[in-house]
Amino acid sequence: MGNATFDYDILVIGSGAAGISAALKATHQGLDVLVVDKEPYLGGTSAISGGWGWLPGNRRGIAEGDTREEAETYIKALAGESYDAEAVAAFLDEVPHAMDFFENDAGIEFHYPEMAPDYQMDTPGARKSGRAVTVAATNGRILKHNRLRVQPYLYPYTVFGYMPEIGPDIATFIKANRSFKAFAYVTCKLTRTWAERILFRRALVRTNGNALMTRLIAAATDAGIPMWTDTKVTRILKDEQGVATSAEITGARTGTVHARLGVVIAAGGFSGNTELRRQVFAHDPRGDNHITPTVGHEGDSYLLTKEHDGVLNTQPHQPASWGPVTVWKNLRGQDRIFPHLRAFGLPGLIAVNREGRRFANESYSYHDFGVEMIKENTGERDTFGWIIADRKAMHTYGIGYAKPWPLPTWYFKKVGYLTQGRTVADLAARIGVPADNLRRTLEDFNRHAVRGEDPDFKRGSNWFHHFKGDMEHKPNPNLAPIDKGPYYAVKIQMGDLGTYAGLSVNTRSEVLTATGEPVPGLYAVGTAAVSVFGGGYPGYGANIGPAMVFGHQVGRDIAEHAGERTGGRSMA
Repeated sequence: MGNATFDYDILVIGSGAAGISAALKATHQGLDVLVVDKEPYLGGTSAISGGWGWLPGNRRGIAEGDTREEAETYIKALAGESYDAEAVAAFLDEVPHAMDFFENDAGIEFHYPEMAPDYQMDTPGARKSGRAVTVAATNGRILKHNRLRVQPYLYPYTVFGYMPEIGPDIATFIKANRSFKAFAYVTCKLTRTWAERILFRRALVRTNGNALMTRLIAAATDAGIPMWTDTKVTRILKDEQGVATSAEITGARTGTVHARLGVVIAAGGFSGNTELRRQVFAHDPRGDNHITPTVGHEGDSYLLTKEHDGVLNTQPHQPASWGPVTVWKNLRGQDRIFPHLRAFGLPGLIAVNREGRRFANESYSYHDFGVEMIKENTGERDTFGWIIADRKAMHTYGIGYAKPWPLPTWYFKKVGYLTQGRTVADLAARIGVPADNLRRTLEDFNRHAVRGEDPDFKRGSNWFHHFKGDMEHKPNPNLAPIDKGPYYAVKIQMGDLGTYAGLSVNTRSEVLTATGEPVPGLYAVGTAAVSVFGGGYPGYGANIGPAMVFGHQVGRDIAEHAGERTGGRSMA
């Protein structure tokens, strides 16, 4: 299209939950919004996520007795010295307004599960339910002409193309090889998925993060918001008054976008940027010790603000929301990645270090387990561990991407995902850990697990642990002996779901300079901005909840802020 000029009220960079939320609310205010994304698909990392939002203060939670004081107490405990009282207050203030908008004006159908425990149930202020919400599965047809434009699932994380929903859906999938009713349920789900892929190129039923982004993008489609993919912002420009009101773009469209009210950066974090990881991630000083499954998180958000004195705020005590991953190549030589967000809280699986010893509670959240994994590998060149299981657990649950009986294990072994040993000593030799240590680890674990106890790490001791396990397994949903050969191992390394370090912003999400002054007209939301939780991970949807809330806030207030710069005149 050449060096064209495009005129809008607002430019939003990034099409995940944060960006589309900002665009929807601004459009609802009568503003003309453009969304651009450098990726070929819409939805970003939000579309491959679990799709939950941690949103304390929602109507269901309040009805169940959740209070503002409890939420603040819990967040403060997780954030520690990184606690930002003003940012947390701004988040909690906005939750009810944002939820009201998304449900009543944007048509987002939230689901309030009966149980969705906070991740640290032993921490003051934690609750079993009422804070984490998800969205109902939806049909891709609501996207109309945008049906194939949403970022596809991370395929290894699906069950043959179908993405089970967290809760009863995934619990039924786990039982498919032990219950005829569950088997029939799974067969129906998979048959429908495969049929729809044949007929429509992609399954119509969307779940988890894909359901969330399908609904948000459908609302944006209905609102007439243009969403350009394969379009990269290379530079943000200021006008003569120093206000960010335009940007240069390249790719599918090339030229300059004029945005008279401002620019909203929602382009994700920096965990895909080797140089920034080296600076911020203590475990990755060379840039080769971290693998991210995120989409498009290459540091654009920060790099676009450098010439405007934007600051990468590294105050959160954890710079990212961690998640152990396994990486391998398929038979075609293509790189594959599997995030272990749930799997090894199941009975009969444990995690060990390079010495063959356990080092953390495997029923921790992926983030908290990641914290322990990084600690365990401090001073080592590489950060890694092993998930260990026996024949019973492999037969019943599988290990992450390696599916259980009746599927054979040969493929998972052939591609290097799964290692098998006839005995404990054989497995230890194959993965390079001391055999005596691994044997003693299993003997000690088994002695207590048979009684449903774990005195070393207290695994299976609270509701969140149980929610991650097999609720029908007795006497403890998280524990079973590991004592029937052959034995199996899967290597885990360090990954993330998005960064917590991010651009410094104020409570209005305006980007701040090194002197603490806002850059007029420039905003950052989602993982582009520093996390409101200070490095803690409170529960399901700790990234998406604030992304939607602060996106909504910016979309609502951006015209008012522009008016303040012009002496109070309305800019809408």
